[in-house]
Amino acid sequence: MSSLRNIYDTRRIWKVIFIVTALVMVGIFLHISNGLVRDLAAQERERMQIWANATKELATMSDGVAGTDVDFLFSIIEGNHNIPVLLVDADGTILLHRNFNLPEPIDSLSPYIISPGNLAFLEAKLKKLEGSNNHITIQIDDATTQELYYEDSTVLKRLAYYPYIQLAVLLIFVVIVYFALISIKKAEQNKVWVGLSKETAHQLGTPISSLMAWVQMLEASGVDKEIITDMDTDVHRLSVIADRFSKIGSRPEMELNFINEAVAESLKYMQSRISARVKLTVLPAAEDCGVNMCLPLFEWVMENLTKNAVDAMQGEGSLSVSIDTASSGKMVYIDVADSGKGISRKNFKTVFTPGYTTKKRGWGLGLTLVKRIIEEYHGGRIYVKDSEVGVGTTFRIELQKVK
Repeated sequence: MSSLRNIYDTRRIWKVIFIVTALVMVGIFLHISNGLVRDLAAQERERMQIWANATKELATMSDGVAGTDVDFLFSIIEGNHNIPVLLVDADGTILLHRNFNLPEPIDSLSPYIISPGNLAFLEAKLKKLEGSNNHITIQIDDATTQELYYEDSTVLKRLAYYPYIQLAVLLIFVVIVYFALISIKKAEQNKVWVGLSKETAHQLGTPISSLMAWVQMLEASGVDKEIITDMDTDVHRLSVIADRFSKIGSRPEMELNFINEAVAESLKYMQSRISARVKLTVLPAAEDCGVNMCLPLFEWVMENLTKNAVDAMQGEGSLSVSIDTASSGKMVYIDVADSGKGISRKNFKTVFTPGYTTKKRGWGLGLTLVKRIIEEYHGGRIYVKDSEVGVGTTFRIELQKVK
């Protein structure tokens, strides 16, 4: 397992820890807020119980009771300025209402007369409150009862919604910060890719030029032509690699290529270098079509996928590359299927993450590079189409046709 894989695993663990911690904190926050709402609701019910008791005392009070007691009871009733209250008799007739935002103004000369519009409004409120727990029965005497209905106060309603509003604001803030960090991280990664690629191409340029000169000198010295040919092939290969790095370090130029020919050209290098125990089958499209691509980078993609497939089969098995131009009117599908050890479904996306590898050697950057070339430079898609552990894997590339 490479060091980059270890970094990737550690980063994934920290992501899980961060998410779990955030969820726990949100849960604690909501629990505390809901507790405050419940406590305030209980206090309001106690206030309404006192209000109901005062109403009962006034209804049963005889004319000889001292005025101080009457004033005290009225002060309790009049002291409710924020809890909407409805007092009705046993027949459902509204006797008293307080603190409702009525649709029609109250007549100052006849404040206890309810207009038709206000009555309809209050009856609708009563019907709604009859199905709630905000209800207290007042037993005036053995034959008389009244019902007290009340709504939550404005403060309690706001407090009930406040935690969720805060949570929504917090989530929006977290999403904004997350995408900002992702954008910054992606920009930094792009700078690293560009800088590393350009520097690699630059560093390879000097020794390649020297090797070319040496090959010419050896050829002039009468060295065996077969040796010169082999050396020239390797030098050319180094030149191709340097050219690829120079192209991935900047926006490459796209040219029209026919897909069957492009795939065949891409597999030439690997065909002579894979094990004889690997059966390579290429199934071209019945109807060839054009695709805008950077051929050197596309060849790099196919070589990486082919090499990964051969490694997954441990040098023995079957590898097929099939091209489909008929299934979709706009897209070209290229499937690279092997009979290797397969990939578990949970890793279908993580295989493209930098550092992910199942090899003892390597940096785990091959598929990351492939994804970057196909999706960022060619505007296509690459993904694991299908895979089963112990059976094999199929990678699919999607590229746009040229009309």
